[in-house]
Amino acid sequence: MALAARWTKDELEEAVLDGRIDTIMAGFVDMQGRIVGKRIPADYFLEEVTRDGIHFCKYLLGTDMEMGTPAGYELMNWDEGYGDWVAVPDFATLRPVPWLPGTAMILADVVDPWGVPVEVAPRRILQTQIERARRLGFEPIMATELEFYLWKETYESAHHKGYRDMEPSGWYFEDYHFLQSTKAEPFYREVRNLMRQAAIPVISGKGEAGPGQYEINLAHGPALEAADNHAIYKHGIKEMAIAHDLAVTFMAKPDHQVTGSSCHVHVSLVDRQTGANVFAGGSSDGRSLSEMGRWFLAGQLALSREWTLLLAPTVNSYKRYAAASWAPINIAWAYDNRTCGLRVVGHDSSLHIESRLPGADANPYMTLAAILGAGLWGIEHRVNCPEEFHGNAYEAKDLPRVPRGLGEAARLFRHSEAASQCFGDQVVSHYVHAAEVEQADYDKIVTQWEKERYFERI
Repeated sequence: MALAARWTKDELEEAVLDGRIDTIMAGFVDMQGRIVGKRIPADYFLEEVTRDGIHFCKYLLGTDMEMGTPAGYELMNWDEGYGDWVAVPDFATLRPVPWLPGTAMILADVVDPWGVPVEVAPRRILQTQIERARRLGFEPIMATELEFYLWKETYESAHHKGYRDMEPSGWYFEDYHFLQSTKAEPFYREVRNLMRQAAIPVISGKGEAGPGQYEINLAHGPALEAADNHAIYKHGIKEMAIAHDLAVTFMAKPDHQVTGSSCHVHVSLVDRQTGANVFAGGSSDGRSLSEMGRWFLAGQLALSREWTLLLAPTVNSYKRYAAASWAPINIAWAYDNRTCGLRVVGHDSSLHIESRLPGADANPYMTLAAILGAGLWGIEHRVNCPEEFHGNAYEAKDLPRVPRGLGEAARLFRHSEAASQCFGDQVVSHYVHAAEVEQADYDKIVTQWEKERYFERI
């Protein structure tokens, strides 16, 4: 099935007139990476929303995972009355939603009532880094690979079971296996085809390393487009799962006994004038990074530990980082070595860097902004790149390690001078506070593990 094109406003107007579209999902991505917004009658959207945008309560960019309103946010709180911001539709993101009858979707940028961009909005944070790259003469090209677990449960049945004794879609490791993944192929086939009808460039899918775990890869493209595609895909596959009485989870580590789910991110920079890949070093084997590429890689190496919060935003994220688990624990680089946090792959014009640090629970805009921002920082400061690591990075003792928990990651990000320079103090304090709220909520909970371990034995 050929990849469909995104729609223009004229095409939407035509689809509304002939009755194919009656509903517009207009939304933006919140701090947790979820698409939030409003469903709007299509004629009203064309008459009013395209002119005035969508007003929404600004608390949507200052909630916890449960949509609570924690104190401590400078930009939104009860004292200032939780006023409105405006979501301005970006027609470059307009597309049909083939899995929902009569529906189209459009993503929006968040501005204040005077039209000034809201800097803490995830899409804006990535846009700021893209603008920075363009000022340096580069266009960032990025792609994501997203892993997940599929369950033969509904979200309701999983909830009623207390998320215990759930039935996975498979029962043994199915990495690259056709046979095991065939059991859920009717669902996966629908996902691939309907996503492509929605202009989401799915290029492959395969079984992954856990029972019932799967990976779907999206084609590379301009950085903002890559993040938009990721957000819509992640939302859409859940809606499709609901229609099939199935459940998909993007938790980084859904169970301590299974492999975690990653979000591998691929990045390169092209020269805006020539279109050439500036990472290509021109070596005889085509595998050596250029000086520019090495600076970019060095920036990621230097800042990945300080900025892990943007790659691993939940308490659960840090349980994915485990030795010999396909998730890295040490920050090192090598050519085509999956034990390292940063892996250089491809050759000549396809040479690029893969970050294996983010988990499937990452907010795509924050993650792509962090990877791009760190690399640009390395270029701006011409950071010296260490030599390639050789061997098993899991066993190395002298490499910087990813933070061991959300609290440590939040402290590192709070005190990162480079983060303040690249994102601004407002963004840093906003997302550090979000992490501290999440950690504090977790710290208050008595877990099932504690009950089983201590109830009788202590």
